[in-house]
Amino acid sequence: MKIIFLVMIYLTSIYAGYIRDNTNNIIVDTTTKLVWQDNTSPSTMDWTTAISYCEALSLGGFSDWRLANITELASLVDYTTTSPSISNKFQNVYSSDYWTSTTTKSNTSNAFYVNFLSGNRDKLAKTTSKNVRCVRAGQ
Repeated sequence: MKIIFLVMIYLTSIYAGYIRDNTNNIIVDTTTKLVWQDNTSPSTMDWTTAISYCEALSLGGFSDWRLANITELASLVDYTTTSPSISNKFQNVYSSDYWTSTTTKSNTSNAFYVNFLSGNRDKLAKTTSKNVRCVRAGQ
């Protein structure tokens, strides 16, 4: 019984991570169960446009996409690699800033972003143009 349990833990660790769906251009995070847009948005955009872009996205047979919050987007950071600091399962990743849906409490004109060169997080005016990667809840 102990051996079976250890084998199950080992197999779980092997298969943990990301599953790439090339047909639908999506990535499934097997840990969080979130489904990610595989490619970065076609252009940078301000925060309001980023929200609208994700809400209008139809990808992989789904239309319930949204802009990720700071915790969700930061979960993609891989600190073992840089430039970009994200799993190589993702394509067309820029080593730069990506918007999150999280507005700062101290100044609602600002929102948080994640930098995929270093994995750092910071905040900027929502009128600034940044890259976008949309997310949806998985099964």
